[in-house]
Amino acid sequence: MEQWIAVWRNIPAHLSPYLFEIGSFQLRWYSLMYLAAFACIYLLIMHRIRRENFPYTAELIQDYFVWAILGVILGGRFGYVFFYNLGYYLQHPLEIIFPFTFNGGFHFVGISGMSYHGGAIAVMIATVIFCRKRGIDFWRFADLFSSAIPLGYTFGRIGNFLNGELYGRATDVPWGMVFPLDPLHLLRHPSQLYEAFFEGIVLFAVLWAVRKRFSFTGALFAVYIIGYGFVRFFIEFFREPDVQLGFVLGPFSMGQLLCLLMILAGAAIYVIRAK
Repeated sequence: MEQWIAVWRNIPAHLSPYLFEIGSFQLRWYSLMYLAAFACIYLLIMHRIRRENFPYTAELIQDYFVWAILGVILGGRFGYVFFYNLGYYLQHPLEIIFPFTFNGGFHFVGISGMSYHGGAIAVMIATVIFCRKRGIDFWRFADLFSSAIPLGYTFGRIGNFLNGELYGRATDVPWGMVFPLDPLHLLRHPSQLYEAFFEGIVLFAVLWAVRKRFSFTGALFAVYIIGYGFVRFFIEFFREPDVQLGFVLGPFSMGQLLCLLMILAGAAIYVIRAK
């Protein structure tokens, strides 16, 4: 048993964050996980359209995905800058969007740091604009996507795990892991896997099961916002806070404060739409 525990604990040390490397270019698993997430969501949306008679074409959904992907990337990046490390990026503005470094030569390093909440805000704004331009009921459109989006999070969090990033707090539980990027090399919660399961699989299963049970549009969207905020809030107790921020209010991290705002926003949407 101890041998198996030792193998489990050291799994991250044997994982490569990229599929292959050519010179300074690396094809990272994290990028592929993004593609897998969008593909998964697209297939689920098309399934609902065919089976539940939503009045949308495949071409319209594909057009919307361009807006959504840009929202995820730009909103996620600028959300991280604003919520998690504004002081640093005010002094190094090029690093916000410039994926190269000149240290030791010219290298592609990608863009490090994405915020879920920033991406969510940007996607919601993009969706409102898209729906207005196309004459679509925003609330019904949001309900359609809310049932599918959480399963995409599973892929994103697995990508975080493969990168060895966003690991959890120090622990002595037998399923703890040692992550190479941790400078202290402590045994830590594999919080990426917790999030992949609860934010992704469990939340998806709940929303998919109740997707037809509401009598007004916007309800499922509100439940999705509340549900994600609730799950993420509690998982944050196992996740190591960002080193440059630490805890921002007593025992709470920035992610938890943003999740509390999500829960309040979702509750407000539910009450307003119910009326």
